[in-house]
Amino acid sequence: MLSIENLTKVYPTGDRALENVSLEIGGRETTAIIGPSGAGKSTLIRCINRLTEPTSGRIVLDGTDVTSLNKKELRKARLDMGMVFQEYNLVERLTVMENVLSGRLGEVNTWQAFRRQFPPDAVEHAYDTLETVGLAGFEDKRADELSGGQRQRVGIARAVVQEPKILLADEPTSSLDPETSRAVMELLTDIAEAENIPVLINIHEVDLAVEYADRIVGITDGEVSFEGEPDELVEEAEDRIYRSDSVSKTGRKGNDDEALDNLGTELREI
Repeated sequence: MLSIENLTKVYPTGDRALENVSLEIGGRETTAIIGPSGAGKSTLIRCINRLTEPTSGRIVLDGTDVTSLNKKELRKARLDMGMVFQEYNLVERLTVMENVLSGRLGEVNTWQAFRRQFPPDAVEHAYDTLETVGLAGFEDKRADELSGGQRQRVGIARAVVQEPKILLADEPTSSLDPETSRAVMELLTDIAEAENIPVLINIHEVDLAVEYADRIVGITDGEVSFEGEPDELVEEAEDRIYRSDSVSKTGRKGNDDEALDNLGTELREI
């Protein structure tokens, strides 16, 4: 169970990306986060695993307060949080199998990682997961030889191989064509069911959210403006989430500024 309690993010400029967001995510539920550009959707996902540092509030995963962990404890806790990135975040020169097994790097020492020596059960799980995501037989292909949809499947497989307690996906369909987007959404919901873990997806395509998610959370100006099942997302509720000029009127950050902040945080983590 993931509990988000009064989560707030204020950037050094004073811009408020999130304001007292509280949510609970559990079971094998697929939850889609929707909202206008710059509303704070990516910030919310990245605050959960502290790629972006929250300003205040608590994030508790199965009893562990993620917001209170030091760097060493956080690295361990991140093994419980699989992350699927918008831009895949693969090592292009490595093979599909090497990229997938990188999800288990936290379980081996530096020498084993350098020699790419992983436990037999991890390798077996990686092969099984590649079959699950439709990439059986691709294990020896380099990542830079794959299509966008195939790369995203590798990213999903890498996250699943971690055996996480929750799967986070930050705009996993934004770089994909409509047919591939539907395949990726179906894959993510199937994984939630098969692996018995919750999936939290930040997504722009409302129609995909309605079709595939069990629950929808609307974020507007950094606050929860809607929470309910897909069939409750009637026109009035959607208008409330996507109210016109909401971003420009608040003067909050757009996606580009938010991405730069996130990049800076990630570079400091390296």
